[in-house]
Parts: sequence; C-alpha cells; structure tokens
Amino acid sequence: MSLREAIRILMLSPIYFRLSLPQRWQLVREYCQRFNASKT
Repeated sequence: MSLREAIRILMLSPIYFRLSLPQRWQLVREYCQRFNASKT
C-alpha cells in the first residue's frame, strides 16, 4: 500500500484530524507497515 492510499483511508476516520501532524505521519507509516506485513 502506498502512503497516498493509506492517507486516503485514514482520512475517513474523525480521529485522524484530531492528531498532530507528526502523529498522523506515524499512524500512516505504521498502517502501511502492518498492511504490507499482512500481505506476505
């Protein structure tokens, strides 16, 4: 999953907008890592 796809999905959550910018980037990176790990 690309960062752009992850951001698009996470933006559907109202909690995403309550996070600070560094917290958002951390969430996006973790989401991508976990998604990509589950595909292997």
